[in-house]
Amino acid sequence: MNRFLPHFFSIIALSSLSVATVTMANTTPENPKLQLAQKLNCNNAQTQVEINQCAQLSYQNADKKLNQVYKKLLPTLSSSRKQKLITAQQAWIKFRDASCEFERSQYAGGTIAPTIYLGCLERTTQQRTQQLQDYLNSDN
Repeated sequence: MNRFLPHFFSIIALSSLSVATVTMANTTPENPKLQLAQKLNCNNAQTQVEINQCAQLSYQNADKKLNQVYKKLLPTLSSSRKQKLITAQQAWIKFRDASCEFERSQYAGGTIAPTIYLGCLERTTQQRTQQLQDYLNSDN
C-alpha cells in the first residue's frame, strides 16, 4: 500500500494542473461582482459557457446603444408624442422579451438556449435602435 501512495499523490497533483482555476478579486460588499482571472476572448470563445458570456456582453452593448438613442430622442418630442413613445417602448420591451422567450423555447433545457435568447435580444434591440435612430433623424 505504501508504494502506491506516492503514485496516487503524483496523479492527484498532476490532474489538478489541468483544472482551470477562477480567482476572486475586488469582492467587497461595495463590489460583489466576481472577476475572472483570465480575460474572456469573444473572438475565440471555446466553450458554451464562454459563448453564453459573450452573447450576454453583445446584448448588453446593444441595449446600451438603444438607451443612448432613446435618451437623445425623448427631449426632441412634444409632451404628447413623448408619452406615446414611452408607451410604445414599454410595449416593445414586452414584445421583445416574449418573442425571444418563444425563440429560446425550441432549445429548452439545452446549454445553447441562453445564446439563442441573448442573440434574439441583441438582434431585436439593434432593430429597435435603428427605428429610434430613424425617428431622431427625421423631423420628429
